[in-house]
Amino acid sequence: MLAVKILTWSSSPFDLTAALVHHTQLTPATLRCMRRVCDLDMDGSPAKPQEMQPSALHAHSSIRKVVISLWVIVAACAGWAALAMYIWDKYPSLDLASDALTPKTWSFLPDDLSNSIVYHMPGVGLQAWILVFVNMAVIQGPLTLGLHCSELIANVIRDERQWRSATGGRGLRTATNPVKMIFTHPTCLVLFVTKPFLHWMFGLSFSIMPNVGDGKLEILGVNMFTAQIWNLCIALFIFACFFTFVALRRPRGPQPAAYGHVQTLANLVDEWSPVMWWGHKEDGIPYCHAGTSDHPLPDVKMDCVYAGSSAGSMVPLSERRSSIFTSG
Repeated sequence: MLAVKILTWSSSPFDLTAALVHHTQLTPATLRCMRRVCDLDMDGSPAKPQEMQPSALHAHSSIRKVVISLWVIVAACAGWAALAMYIWDKYPSLDLASDALTPKTWSFLPDDLSNSIVYHMPGVGLQAWILVFVNMAVIQGPLTLGLHCSELIANVIRDERQWRSATGGRGLRTATNPVKMIFTHPTCLVLFVTKPFLHWMFGLSFSIMPNVGDGKLEILGVNMFTAQIWNLCIALFIFACFFTFVALRRPRGPQPAAYGHVQTLANLVDEWSPVMWWGHKEDGIPYCHAGTSDHPLPDVKMDCVYAGSSAGSMVPLSERRSSIFTSG
C-alpha cells in the first residue's frame, strides 16, 4: 500500500483524466474531437456536430441497469404490500384483530386502526434479537442498494452538466468543491434529501413488539403495517419516475456528451487549464478541429466535418499540476 502512487485525490473526472494523461496512463485518441461517449465502439472517423446528444440511459449501460433495478424495487415493494394484504385476509390469526385497509384506516403514520400482520421470531433472548436484525437487513438490503446505485445517475448527470458549462460564458472550472456540488445540483440535492426520507418510511412499516414475562423476554413479534408499505411503494414509484426522466433527458447542443467518461474527456480536451472553453478551433481541408482553450472559442460550424488535430491531443499540465493533486 505504501508503494502505490496516488495520482490525485480529487473525485472530479476532469482532474482524474488530466492526471492519467499527464502520467501517460491514458492516451487521448486522435481524430475523435466530435465523438461522444456512445461512439467509443466506432473507429475514429470524421463526424458532423449533432444538435442533440444521447441520454445517459443510452450512453451508459450501467445507468440502464440502475434504472431497471429501481423499477424492480418498486415492483417488489408492491408485491410485498399485496402479500401482506393477502395474509391478513387468509390468516386471521396473524392480523391481531386489526381493521381492514380502507380510506378511513389509511394514514401516513401507523396507529391503532392501521391494517397490519404480525409474525414472531423463533427463540428467546439474544437469539431472537439477532434474527430480527438479520430479518430487517435482508428486507431493507435491496432498498439500500438501489438508493446507493442511484447515486451513479446523479453523478454522471452532474459531471455532464459541468462539462457542458465549457460552452457557457463563464467556462468550465475544473477545480470544484464536492460538498458544494451536492447542494447546487438539483439531482444531487433530491437524492440527498430522499435517501434518508425513504429509509424513514421503511422504518414506519415495522414495529417490534417484545412480550416480557417475569423479567424475561418470552416472545418477540414483528408487526408489518400494510398502509405504510403502500406509502413506501408510492414514494419509490415517484423516485423511480424522477430518475428515469433524468436518465432519459437528452442534452441540447453540439458539444459531444461525455458523462464523466475519462477516455472520452481525454479525446475531447486538447488543452488543459483551470478554466476551459470548448468550441471551434481550426478550419481545415477537408476537416475542421474542435477542442478546448483557456479563452472563449467560437461556436462549432454545424455544416462542417470535424476530425481533430492530426497532431493529437496536447496536455500542458505543468502549470496546473499543484491544483490537480491538491483539489478534492
